[in-house]
Amino acid sequence: MDISALLKGLDLKNITIGVLGGHSALDVCHGAKKHGFKTVCVARKGREKTYGQYFKTRQGIGNRESDFGKGCIDEIILVDKFEDVLKKDVQEKLKSLNTIFVHNRYFWVYFPDYSKLENDFQIPIFGSRTFVKLEERDQPYNQYHLLHDAGIRTPKIFNSPEDIDRPVLVKAAEAKRGYERAFFIVGSKGEWEREGTRLEQEGKVGKNWRRAPIEEFIVGAPVNFNFFWSPLTKELELLGTDTRRQTNLDGFLRMTAPEQTKAIASGIPVKMIETGHIACTVKESILEKAFALGEQFVAATQKLPKKLDLSGKGIIGPFALQGAVTAEDGKEDIVIFDVSLRIPGSPGTFATPYSRYLYGESMSVGERIGLELRRAVQEKRLAEVVT
Repeated sequence: MDISALLKGLDLKNITIGVLGGHSALDVCHGAKKHGFKTVCVARKGREKTYGQYFKTRQGIGNRESDFGKGCIDEIILVDKFEDVLKKDVQEKLKSLNTIFVHNRYFWVYFPDYSKLENDFQIPIFGSRTFVKLEERDQPYNQYHLLHDAGIRTPKIFNSPEDIDRPVLVKAAEAKRGYERAFFIVGSKGEWEREGTRLEQEGKVGKNWRRAPIEEFIVGAPVNFNFFWSPLTKELELLGTDTRRQTNLDGFLRMTAPEQTKAIASGIPVKMIETGHIACTVKESILEKAFALGEQFVAATQKLPKKLDLSGKGIIGPFALQGAVTAEDGKEDIVIFDVSLRIPGSPGTFATPYSRYLYGESMSVGERIGLELRRAVQEKRLAEVVT
């Protein structure tokens, strides 16, 4: 997609930051407002109150010149479904607002044909337009390949259930919501068949669960490393670290072993549906290793062929390497088993100290995006950070 054509006619003094109404929209819009941008949210009918009422901008109670009042959503565009952002009238509205869009996980969860977003969405996107689909493990080239090419350690992948010789995580999808997790843990081929069949019969995993990746179960402390690569400064920043809250796994973890056994025997299955995040920190001795992984990952994205990265820019802005810190032979190592190639859904990372060490104050991912866009506008370098 021609970047110069997308940016042609954009009023740099009147930029609006756009988002889809979910995932990390509030974080992005808060960051945009902090750096002087207007905001617009494309919200789905029936789920619009968060953006059109509870966090809509209105008169505040502050009296400082810097106060922008309460809320962070200036305007909403209501649609029947998120895919309607591709409709001509919605795009025309976004263009009239001089919008730069910040995409999130919703951009591939709710779009049955992601190529339409890549090719038909005529609004500049902050970040890497063609990368989000690589998170999907059914792509010919996906995050597994990217991590391998980056030389980053990942869990062992079992190509066949016949090969299972240790605890593994079967990364199946929910039956009703194919984008949500219905992972289950087994230790042999027989257990894989029994557990998968049971969950399918109970309507908890999709019928294609036998095609789900089978991944070594890593025993370690789960940590998500939330990075930001700036094309403007050519620097990699660690904005924060966090870990997931999952339902109903977290409920099981609060039980004693006998209680867990009773719960499972009574028919309550363990689920790993992500419901939120908790800010956490890591020892400073781990940071250099984490940065090395981030640098390797950025370099790998910058070497991707044109068919995977039409922009030729590699990763832009936020991304996350999600995994676990393990202890082996008296040494700690980081194993990565998931990647976010866009803004992660963890706005609480500002509660960790890493951005404060760098900037003197804590900064959320949304604020860092706002800062990057403000600098790009001021230096007339938008073409370097949008696709």
